[in-house]
Amino acid sequence: MRIALIHALRHSPPPIEAAFRAAWPAARLMNLLDDSLSADLARDGRLTPAMTDRFLTLSRYAARTGADAILFTCSAFGPCIEACARDLAPMPVLKPNEAAIAETVRLGRRIGLLATFPGTLASMPAEFPPGVEVVPCLAEGALVALDAGDVERHDRLAAEAARSLRDCDVVLLGQFSLARAAAAVEAAAGRPVVTTPDSAVRKLKAMLGA
Repeated sequence: MRIALIHALRHSPPPIEAAFRAAWPAARLMNLLDDSLSADLARDGRLTPAMTDRFLTLSRYAARTGADAILFTCSAFGPCIEACARDLAPMPVLKPNEAAIAETVRLGRRIGLLATFPGTLASMPAEFPPGVEVVPCLAEGALVALDAGDVERHDRLAAEAARSLRDCDVVLLGQFSLARAAAAVEAAAGRPVVTTPDSAVRKLKAMLGA
């Protein structure tokens, strides 16, 4: 199976590739990266029709390469990804968070959503089903630390932010890049932690019957 991975942050490929190595090493991966998408969203403060067009261009290119499925890895672009899924149906096109959200709501009804990119906290809560309480939490400065290559500071800031989520049933890490901090977050929050890359690989593997 050939899986196209489409990224809007340059930190996303390593964690999803690690998840595939652990759970589905036979999958053939291709990576498409446009890190100007996240920069433009941060600048504009909202998703625009032009941004949706850019997502459609990327997904159509991936489909033309012979991909069996597409996984987007940046959680701040849900409506754009939904447009790609409609455009390419019946090809499986997954948002980065949908599998993790499904796993998370099976663990509790009060969900701590930890993110390092503010856009994620603006768009992702709407993807949860009714009746679920989402408690958003931004790990201030963690993404800047990761951009600077200071992974220890990134993980420390994520764990410090997670302490405010101790009254939640479960914590969902809203960025693929946050998966590296899962153990530190779980220790700080004292709650189960769900990571998006691991959940996404499990769902894709099941969908494709691999």
